[in-house]
Amino acid sequence: MSDRPASAHGKDGVVLLHGISRTARSFRKMQAALERAGFATLNLDYASRRKALDALAEDIHPSIRGFADRLDGSVHFVCHSMGGLLARAYIARHRPKRLGRVVMLGTPNSGSEIADRLKNFGAYRAFFGPAGQQLGTQRDQAINALFPPVDYPVGIIAGNRSIDPLAGTMLPKPHDGRVSVKNTGIAGMA
Repeated sequence: MSDRPASAHGKDGVVLLHGISRTARSFRKMQAALERAGFATLNLDYASRRKALDALAEDIHPSIRGFADRLDGSVHFVCHSMGGLLARAYIARHRPKRLGRVVMLGTPNSGSEIADRLKNFGAYRAFFGPAGQQLGTQRDQAINALFPPVDYPVGIIAGNRSIDPLAGTMLPKPHDGRVSVKNTGIAGMA
């Protein structure tokens, strides 16, 4: 895990959680913008393709706890795709005392139809690992338990265009090529 927190005293902080098969590098520009705006940041790398979401929540806990302990203000989350599901699982288990807002970018809160179509293919299973199997719309009781209803401020940004013509045939419109706009939503969102 790479955690490079900016000086945190007297500030609100933002935890950045990338999506599956990405790294903290994908959030470097967002991290710089947040720091320029006066936020402390924690841009985490995590083994998105090697573990299930509950194990990943435990992996990131020590870094987030240490970051939150150094803050005088609130802990916010900005998450891309699966990172939003990881944030939900994390908050359900280890809610920070001063939890602020959660912003999700293209998070498949109700699952991804693409994951439904591909989850049984060996190449998909090998590449996306255990967490990839948790991204579909068909969720069992154990997966649903990871994502209790939110009782904190959540904002969701969802894309409505894709340059992938194949994905366009597998998803209801509008969509971003990975998840339908409808499936990014969650009760209580802004």
